[in-house]
Amino acid sequence: MFTSRPLPHIPLLSVVLCLSLAACGDQKPPKKGPVEVGVVTLGAQDTTVSSELPGRTVSTMMSEVRPQVAGLIQKRFFTEGAMVTAGQPLYQIDQRLYRASRDEAEASLASAQATLVAAQARAKRYGSLGDSEAVSAQDRDDVIATARQAQASVQQARASLQTSNVNLQFTLVRAPISGRIGRTLFTPGALVTASQADPLTTIQQLDPIYVDVTQSSTQILALRRSLAAGKTLPASAAIRLKLDDGTDYSQEGRIEFAEPIVDVNSGTVTLRARFPNPDGMLMPGMFVRVVAPQSVVPGAILAPQQGISRDPKGNATALVVASGNKVERRIVTAGQAIGDKWLITAGLKAGDRLIVEGTDKVKPDDVVKPVAITAAK
Repeated sequence: MFTSRPLPHIPLLSVVLCLSLAACGDQKPPKKGPVEVGVVTLGAQDTTVSSELPGRTVSTMMSEVRPQVAGLIQKRFFTEGAMVTAGQPLYQIDQRLYRASRDEAEASLASAQATLVAAQARAKRYGSLGDSEAVSAQDRDDVIATARQAQASVQQARASLQTSNVNLQFTLVRAPISGRIGRTLFTPGALVTASQADPLTTIQQLDPIYVDVTQSSTQILALRRSLAAGKTLPASAAIRLKLDDGTDYSQEGRIEFAEPIVDVNSGTVTLRARFPNPDGMLMPGMFVRVVAPQSVVPGAILAPQQGISRDPKGNATALVVASGNKVERRIVTAGQAIGDKWLITAGLKAGDRLIVEGTDKVKPDDVVKPVAITAAK
């Protein structure tokens, strides 16, 4: 006799889930279309190639003020750090001794002039006697020589007076140039001497101001060869300046000259640039960077930096959309960075569609859907 067993209880939810999975297994996944990638169509344009060179600011004129006579400083007439003009009084040195020396020279000149008058009168009387036997020829020659000596004494006394006047003027120390004056190293009451080693103060002309920069002789030779071969054109644009904190200086400058020699220790050539400095923002000794245009590359190819990558060997590579919208990998030669782009000297040409977005989603020979992106200029 067979005993019927009750069927096991199967929850309704499990049955529904199994039927759903069976139904899903019968469906095929939808076919994917080409991956969309953002592309930039490259063009050729004349491009200015610039170099960023380190430099230091230097005042266009600098004068260390030193006394030209000795004495005690009585007064100071300027404010430290202020602007002064050429000829402006700076210090007063005690002039009593120099005034007395001037008065003595004036007296010596007057005495020499009086002696000259007497000597000339005597020589005139002797000369009027002619060839008479009233005086001897020797006496007449002696009188004429005495008159000439008196004339020389007058000239000597006049020169001494001029020297005394100059020394008296030197007791008032004046600014030799216009510019910004520094701190004083000597105060009233200090004893100074002529041509002493320590300056009284220093004056520097800051507007305009020089910037001395250095460039390697190798770079200069490469640039000259490129210019001679016609690969680049000479650039004559104004140069710009970046301050030590990375900000741009508002004024533009010009290269004044380049040293005709190469420094034997560093192998560099010094270039001097001239910048306006009306507000005095640039001070001597500041570290700056000069952005100087070196040449103009005709028909240059500029590629956005996000479209250029490096392979494991370090080669610069780019993905371009070739015919049939197939991805093609190119090995390129990237020169220097110009803004947010690379200067490409080999591997890419005008008209190439460079992939700049979605490079991580595709590989060579994939068929893609290119979407044009406007590159920032």
